[in-house]
Amino acid sequence: MRIPGESAEWRAARDTLLEAEAALRAQTEAVASMRRALPEGPPPAGRYRFAPAEGAADVALEDLFESGRETLFLYSFMFAPQSGQGACPMCVAMLDSLDAAAPHISDRISLAVAAKASPQALRDFAEKRGWRNLRLYSTCDAYNAEYGCETAEGAQLPMAHVWTRRTGDVRYFWGSELFHRGDPDWPAHPRHVDAIWPLWNVLDLTPDGRGDAWFPKLDYAA
Repeated sequence: MRIPGESAEWRAARDTLLEAEAALRAQTEAVASMRRALPEGPPPAGRYRFAPAEGAADVALEDLFESGRETLFLYSFMFAPQSGQGACPMCVAMLDSLDAAAPHISDRISLAVAAKASPQALRDFAEKRGWRNLRLYSTCDAYNAEYGCETAEGAQLPMAHVWTRRTGDVRYFWGSELFHRGDPDWPAHPRHVDAIWPLWNVLDLTPDGRGDAWFPKLDYAA
């Protein structure tokens, strides 16, 4: 492929970058293969309950699996209005995109989102954001604390978890533990779910990139 008017310098630099992009894709696919090869994980540590945002009766973790689905992607986002913690703009920006993708994702796996907010608060917030496809649940017990979704002081944290039910029993498969790495040299922004976040992936393709100080907002009104 050639771009009209390109210089030899630009083409040489682009070809070098193209090789790096191909190597990155191969590395991404290799990491995904390693992830799929994880051995069977542990069963849930408790009998957790989740309250559907639409106000139905509480359900168990295994009930979050939809009929015919053996995999559950469960995202916990930072939203706890009863304790003064409003919705995290970063989480919301990602969930705005996930809401649109949910019908496609749900054709293969189960997808759900949980927060330590009341069902009514979740309903109200979803309506305000225009979410139509996300299955929202209020966490009712120790799930958040035991699976890295909140601090010891009760502040909410973002985490993505994957659960499986291959042989009838629910098992833990994977979590976005990049968020919890405590190494001094670990990046300030661990980008634990960037792979599913179109916002950052689009900006990374541009000359200005993500920027050092720009972050999503709940409202961009002037």
